[in-house]
Amino acid sequence: MTERSIIFFDIDGTLLGEDKKVPASAKEAVFALKRLGHEVAIATGRAPFMFKELRKELDIDSFVSYNGQYVVLRGEAIYTNPMDKNALQQLTDLALQRNHPVVYMDHEDMKVTVPDHEYVTASMGTLKIYDLPGHDPLYYQNRDIYQSLLFCEEGEEQEYEQQFKAFDLIRWHPYSTDVIPAGGSKAKGIAKITEKLGIPAERQYAFGDGLNDIEMLSQITNSIAMGNGVPEAKAAAKYVTKSADEDGILHGLQMVGLL
Repeated sequence: MTERSIIFFDIDGTLLGEDKKVPASAKEAVFALKRLGHEVAIATGRAPFMFKELRKELDIDSFVSYNGQYVVLRGEAIYTNPMDKNALQQLTDLALQRNHPVVYMDHEDMKVTVPDHEYVTASMGTLKIYDLPGHDPLYYQNRDIYQSLLFCEEGEEQEYEQQFKAFDLIRWHPYSTDVIPAGGSKAKGIAKITEKLGIPAERQYAFGDGLNDIEMLSQITNSIAMGNGVPEAKAAAKYVTKSADEDGILHGLQMVGLL
């Protein structure tokens, strides 16, 4: 009997190739892991509603979303870390002065402060999301918000970083930056799942490629960066596999001896 391990996969640039589809070899590898009795989970910056279809396609019901702020184990939310409401209101006020749109995201939906803004269309279009956020500038007021998106050009986020210590800002597009509670990370979200399941560090694996994967890749014992990953992700990881479109998931799992 194989000892049970848990494997966390980032989505964009990791499970998904350039065409935003799961390569056949990666899909087969996920199901092979399950047949061997391993736990397979997702660790992403995306909102839960942005990867419903992917979870269905891969039959995965455990995930770390919003870079660690909303964590689900086998279909049940086990950890949530919402944003500070007052700080979010102040950030919104500054963003409106600067003509920088803000998207508010809870576990079910997302809304934007400024309708039809080119930065929102350009950056969110790269995620291949067919429904861009609707307009509701007060969406944050009556619900828990786990992540926001701030739309501004590179360098312009520095003013927000200096003023709002309650948040961490992580750029993912030339026009867009994730805004999450300070100190939140995929690594912290992953710990909530591994503690519940009682899986020790030496049997924890994580695949990623982006700046928001650095904590995860540096803290998870068996970490694998994708060949298409940013240099910082590769430097943080224990192993580097091929790119997502070159069967990187399968190659990486073979490299660490899971398949």
